[in-house]
Amino acid sequence: MGSSGESQTLKLLVEFSGGAELLFDKKKTHDVVLPISAEKWTIRKLLQWIKDNLLKERLELFMQKDTVRPGILVLVNDTDWELLGQLDYELQDGDNVLFISTLHGG
Repeated sequence: MGSSGESQTLKLLVEFSGGAELLFDKKKTHDVVLPISAEKWTIRKLLQWIKDNLLKERLELFMQKDTVRPGILVLVNDTDWELLGQLDYELQDGDNVLFISTLHGG
């Protein structure tokens, strides 16, 4: 391949499970391509992008203020985001971001 310079996009695999996928057209897996910008892509910025581009219904079941609501676990490459800096984690090309709802019933 051998491309010179950096790619102008950031490719991520974003997944929802534990019932969270119901808010995203019942689709568990999303291949996401984000444009590279001067501002780094963090999970905080990704959440806003998800809200604007993927979320189909009931925002309050996924987000609270600018973060995920309590009861949603976030894993980046199988590591708890609490170990990575949570909202400030800087996303890398190829990251797998998984949102798991631990809330059941209703």
